[in-house]
Amino acid sequence: MANLKLITNANVKKSLVSLAPIVNSIRHQHNWWSNVEMGPPDAILGVTEAYKKDTNPKKINLGVGAYRDDNSKPYLLPSVLKADEILRSKNLDKEYLPISGFAEFTAAAAKLAFGDNSRVISEGLNATVQGISGTGSLMLGANFLRDFHSGPKEVYMPTPTWGNHIPLFKRAGFAVKQYRYYDPKTCGFDFNGALQDLAKIPEKSVVLLHACAHNPTGVDPKPEQWKEISKIMKQRNLFAFLDMAYQGFATGDIDRDATAVRMFVEDGHQIAVAQSFAKNMGLYGERVGAFTLVSSSKEETSRVMSQIKIIIRPLYSNPPVNGARIAALVMNDPTLRSQWLKDVKGMADRIISVRTRLRDGLKREGSTKNWQHITDQIGMFCFTGMDKDQVERITKDHSVYLTKDGRISMAGVTSGNVDYLAHAMHSVTK
Repeated sequence: MANLKLITNANVKKSLVSLAPIVNSIRHQHNWWSNVEMGPPDAILGVTEAYKKDTNPKKINLGVGAYRDDNSKPYLLPSVLKADEILRSKNLDKEYLPISGFAEFTAAAAKLAFGDNSRVISEGLNATVQGISGTGSLMLGANFLRDFHSGPKEVYMPTPTWGNHIPLFKRAGFAVKQYRYYDPKTCGFDFNGALQDLAKIPEKSVVLLHACAHNPTGVDPKPEQWKEISKIMKQRNLFAFLDMAYQGFATGDIDRDATAVRMFVEDGHQIAVAQSFAKNMGLYGERVGAFTLVSSSKEETSRVMSQIKIIIRPLYSNPPVNGARIAALVMNDPTLRSQWLKDVKGMADRIISVRTRLRDGLKREGSTKNWQHITDQIGMFCFTGMDKDQVERITKDHSVYLTKDGRISMAGVTSGNVDYLAHAMHSVTK
């Protein structure tokens, strides 16, 4: 007991003082992220979360950006299910794909975009790689243009545009500017405004275009308007980057939905194209996409392809295999392809039909407003023309959930809720 040191208040204080540098060091080490600010909530996810909390049995979620059947359920395409079944029966390995992806898929994706008889395909002018759905394919293109595009590091986008477009190109180092596209007065295409703005864009700038089913407005140029856009962009020496996320899903016709892509090629543009197979095959979670740059020769294609692979390698090394195998089989097998074309037309036709029923329902409710834009617009989304106050009222009074800009996902409209939606829209807009 004599050897035990007496613990006093003084000894405790002395020990704490000696530990202070260590405590401060630990505190400092756990303070790496003190400068990280809280980011804003995702607008679409916020709509879904509010919808889930609502107890109204008539509630409708019109914020979802994925196709739903007439029972508001995710839709598995019969052609895709059959392809998946065939592939599972083969006991295929899960080895790495090449950097550029699954060759059978990239070849089929290029033909889908440009057409089987396109000179781009026959002359080997397409440098096509598998991308991580539409977003990843766009990112590959943005990175390539950042490194090799000789014009201004500016990209011009339609206003409004899909929410990922702006941050995606900004992260690639581009200054993002916009050209007029949507006319809120008519809920349609501002053709004259678009042409006027395109005529002022500095030469060699990158211009982003939605090939079909413009997101978020559902407003597309007519073929003759596309022709004028192509003409003025050729005169101004502007580079066209076409985002084609809805081929087949817009009108139900894969060739008609590729009109802009094929027209620009025929007019002599060397374009970039990003494709997604989320919407038109329901392969959302498989992340299947493709990115293509059109070259002027086979030799140039080889050089371009080599540099795209160099971009891919440190990003994700190589893309996932399962979804690409499914998409390739669906596109390449004649029986499955025929079934797929019926599947995708069925989805498009359902969207078109509920657009018509919503427009007619508003008229039946007694609305004197012109709702023709509901059926003039196309694809998954519709800009209703409702303002922020009307959106707040339709959500509060009728449990209809949508984004504040008045955009609705037509995939959330069904034969069971379209009449209720028409009544709710009339109530807040009359």
